[in-house]
Amino acid sequence: NFAVAEYTEGNAWQHSWFVPHDVRALIELQGGNEAFVRKLDTLFQTESEVQGENISADITGLIGQYAHGNEPSHHIPYLYNYAGASWKTQEILRTITDSQYDDTPAGLCGNEDCGQMSAWFVFTAMGFYPVNPAEGVYVIGTPFFDKVVIDIGEGRSFTIRTRYLTQENKYIQAATLHEEPLTRSYLRHYEIMDGGELIFEMGPQPNYLHWSDAEASPPSDSDPDFQ
Repeated sequence: NFAVAEYTEGNAWQHSWFVPHDVRALIELQGGNEAFVRKLDTLFQTESEVQGENISADITGLIGQYAHGNEPSHHIPYLYNYAGASWKTQEILRTITDSQYDDTPAGLCGNEDCGQMSAWFVFTAMGFYPVNPAEGVYVIGTPFFDKVVIDIGEGRSFTIRTRYLTQENKYIQAATLHEEPLTRSYLRHYEIMDGGELIFEMGPQPNYLHWSDAEASPPSDSDPDFQ
């Protein structure tokens, strides 16, 4: 445990989730998948109130205790995938983007440290995000566009397409990668660099069973077959 004075730009609400290399160990430490999901839900739902004189406007981008305006929190919405609840990641991502971004000169919260606020949005809008950037794995969220084409060089591309995408149809019902069913909630970097096509089929209701088993979860360092 840390004293309040030992935290920087956050507190235990935010920093307790920063184990991007071994989320599975963090889940087990917190009591397993169901307990982990409940605690994530609590993070996004627990309100706070700032009191005192001469209070400045909130730029932290708070949703419950989740602070989108501070970059160390940016991986947290994707952690539901590790506990078999990818639909909750899909749901909260739309809440974040709808409330924390707009097309005005002040259209993002927090500050643009090294372009991270924008980079998070670009990744998220494509449909995935590098929770652990050193791992070569991208955890799937929910796509925002009918079609995105990534130029991977030498005249090749990686294309992300959606079917039935609308503002209401934010939940992934099924996915294919290179014309084969994608049975896991993540991509590997080489799969993007190989080119080809990722297709998401969208719907208005969560598919609670989609990517809900352990084999579908993104890898962690403590996994027996980690590589």
